[in-house]
Amino acid sequence: MPNSAGLSGFRHKIILKINPMEKIKESKKKNIAKKPRKTLQPADKGKRKTEIKKKHSTAFKFFELPRIVWRVLKYVVLFFAAVFIFFFVLLISYSVTSIDNKNTTVLVDIPTGSSFLKVTEILNGVGLVNSRFFFYSLAITKRATRNIRAGEYEFNTSLTPAAVIDKLIRGEIKTYLVTIPEDFSMKEIAARLEYFKLIDDETFFELAQDESFLVSLGIMSDSIEGYLFPDTYIFNRSMSTRQIMKIMVSQFWKKVTPEMVKKAEELGFNINQFVTFASIVGKESGADAEKPLISAVFHNRLKKKMRLQSDPTAVYDLEDFDGKVLKKHLKRNSPYNTYIINGLPPGPIANPGWTSLNAALYPAPVKYLYFVSKKDGTHFFSDSLDMHNQAINRYRSIK
Repeated sequence: MPNSAGLSGFRHKIILKINPMEKIKESKKKNIAKKPRKTLQPADKGKRKTEIKKKHSTAFKFFELPRIVWRVLKYVVLFFAAVFIFFFVLLISYSVTSIDNKNTTVLVDIPTGSSFLKVTEILNGVGLVNSRFFFYSLAITKRATRNIRAGEYEFNTSLTPAAVIDKLIRGEIKTYLVTIPEDFSMKEIAARLEYFKLIDDETFFELAQDESFLVSLGIMSDSIEGYLFPDTYIFNRSMSTRQIMKIMVSQFWKKVTPEMVKKAEELGFNINQFVTFASIVGKESGADAEKPLISAVFHNRLKKKMRLQSDPTAVYDLEDFDGKVLKKHLKRNSPYNTYIINGLPPGPIANPGWTSLNAALYPAPVKYLYFVSKKDGTHFFSDSLDMHNQAINRYRSIK
């Protein structure tokens, strides 16, 4: 067994080793508690603040500038502020002042893809820009430099520069109100559009017989003749010849309904024959009230296997026709001349309007086979050749 006295001695040694350390810690705590707290006198506080200020001034000393520099900067800022205000006042005055007092109308064509500098140059060339610098500056303030629509514009010199720019921004290009009368031929339509400088004549006639173009428009014919619907249109010169022709054909398909096509089929006509028949009716009369009667004559003649003998068909493909049908014209060897061919021509001879199209589908319930002009815009109708010849002698003697 271990000696109890040995254990007792071991415990005392541990206590002796621990107690001195605890005494040292306790003495340090007492010394700290007893140590007097150092208080700063007012003079010392002042020195402390001065030292802090010096430290801050030293930190920002690099950014300090002489007073003269600050004054110069101040005057520079004031100068540029004054210049800006003066410029702004001049710009406002420029923007609301008329270009001139001559009240002159000017046409301007802005090509597709033109930059605003190019537009300014074009406008300057026709006297619509008094100051390129102010005009361009005004355009920048209105954010107009990238929003100009190409096309033909009509300006009056009484407008202000601001109004000119606003018109360009809105894209208010000049439009043309074009009326195509009913039963105009393709050549007559082209001449009218060319008069307004809306089409290229050569392109028009090339497209008029372009198979792929015609198919894209739903036309199953060798020509666009008959499908350029007569109406009043609003065109502009930024439109291409192709666009204008598409618009007119689109109007045709809006007017010729599926019901009308079905009615034509009941009469034995396909769509091209229907339009061809209607074009002959339209060319034979300028009076809408007579069209159902003329339609009846041609329907009756077809039923009896008689030639239509329509004067307009005899001269349709003549290049230099002057408007008067002569006997020699009636003998012409032409696929359109219904004095020498049986049935209908191969295609329309004009572009029928709604009255002609409707008359072709709904002829008057009469037995007439002939008609002759009374030289007053109307016709005399008869159902026998004898009556017709008498009418010819009667009305052709009228000067």
